[in-house]
Amino acid sequence: MFKHIKNDIPASIVVFFVALPLCLGIALASGAPLFSGVIAGIIGGVLVGALSGSKIGVSGPAAGLAAIVLTAIGTLGGYENFLVAVVLGGVIQMVFGVLKAGVIGYYFPSSVIKGMLTGIGIIIILKQIPHFFGYDPDPEGDWAFFQVDGENTFSEILNTINNISPGATLIAIIGLSILLLWDKVLSKKDKVFQIIQGPLVAVAIGILFYVFTQDHEVLGISKDHLVSVPVPEDFSSFIGQFRFPNFSAITNPQVWITAFTIALVASLETLLCVEATDKLDPHKNVTPTNRELLAQGAGNIVSGLIGGLPITQVIVRSSANIQSGGRTKLSAIIHGFLLLISVVLIPTLLNMIPLSVLAAILFIVGFKLAKPALFVKMYKLGWKQSIPFFVTVLGIVFTDLLVGISLGLAVGIVVILLKSYQNSHFLHIEDNSNGKHRIKMTLAEEVTFFNKGAILKELDSLPHDTYLELDVLKTRFLDYDIIEILEDFSLKAKERNIDIKLISKRGIVENPPSYIEFFEQRPKSKLSLS
Repeated sequence: MFKHIKNDIPASIVVFFVALPLCLGIALASGAPLFSGVIAGIIGGVLVGALSGSKIGVSGPAAGLAAIVLTAIGTLGGYENFLVAVVLGGVIQMVFGVLKAGVIGYYFPSSVIKGMLTGIGIIIILKQIPHFFGYDPDPEGDWAFFQVDGENTFSEILNTINNISPGATLIAIIGLSILLLWDKVLSKKDKVFQIIQGPLVAVAIGILFYVFTQDHEVLGISKDHLVSVPVPEDFSSFIGQFRFPNFSAITNPQVWITAFTIALVASLETLLCVEATDKLDPHKNVTPTNRELLAQGAGNIVSGLIGGLPITQVIVRSSANIQSGGRTKLSAIIHGFLLLISVVLIPTLLNMIPLSVLAAILFIVGFKLAKPALFVKMYKLGWKQSIPFFVTVLGIVFTDLLVGISLGLAVGIVVILLKSYQNSHFLHIEDNSNGKHRIKMTLAEEVTFFNKGAILKELDSLPHDTYLELDVLKTRFLDYDIIEILEDFSLKAKERNIDIKLISKRGIVENPPSYIEFFEQRPKSKLSLS
């Protein structure tokens, strides 16, 4: 784990700066105590990072669960009752892992996963534009198109025009310039610029800018445009920020319903993120998904026990980790310890970081996820890849993550059905001798009930006085529905003077009296032709 520590430490610092405002913002958007987001970030980094089999995934509180948390806290009658649901949700996730439910993540098309990454990249950029210009009316964790304050993504950007903060904008531009200079020029000139990361320098300059301009009439940055970490007065007040579940609420059916909801949504988001981060990983590591569910479940149990929000693996932090050169799980673990140390020892210093500088860092993350070249590449791959991709992107941008992915998956399934419909068989007219049309129909390797319509249409369109060769030599799976169609067609064939020659691995049969009996006389599976 320490083999790539020179890569993991700089990456962990970048992930820390990305994660800190998101932890606080998601807690604010969830209607939960601010410190609960920090707890979830720490547990997601240290505990889940240690237990997970992912080398580059980073876990923490997820924006996708904010609406569920906000509703559940009110429904269950308080945050302590909600924490019971978080603990139970973690237990259910561990059950999912034991039952090997992690395989679900592999059934999402590549085009949908790429669309998810691109959509999230666009969302990151759009959501950070107001913060870049010093306009912060809603929490950093509000990632849905329709926001908690009644605004939407684009109306919030339009509102920014009349609320630009000169100081925040200036330091954001300086920070973005530093990041680009570091990434494109300096990091390639000397190793010292690879060890000291550009985001760290940008944040340090941002703090200095705030300190020296805080009393300036024009360039001064207001308090609401700075990171806002709770500052305890002493050790006892720090401990007092932790909340504990009220287990007397465990008999409430609504608690169990919320727990299952958290487990299902958190598991799905995690599995999708695992699939996406593995695709982004330049070293192509493969994450064991069932172990990931066990790790996430353990993380949610501990997070719920000490007052934290639900945890998932998060693509924003994970992609920031990959882009910053993270190689092993040490990066995620160190980022968790950085969150813990910083909120304990230097909360006052953290509260001097302008959000506009962090927005500049997220701009880079978002752009690398949603590069224009990817849109061109997906378009050139053809409609079977591009349509699910673009539907997923638009769905995420104009709704939210899960809805967008569901839309993309639905379109992907329709594409699969269309491909199955088109590829069920091959029809070839060989000649027209002896007064009969000679037609050869070759069935595909797998023919299911999805292909009923195409095959039935083809058989019904055959003219009278036809000699049909039905070739199933390469067919390994033939659905019973198709066998019934052939059985029914054999009756029609006699009336239309159509002779049928069935070619299979069992031999050649002229006008078989019963297709059902023919295909059922197999030593193995009822529907296996091999």
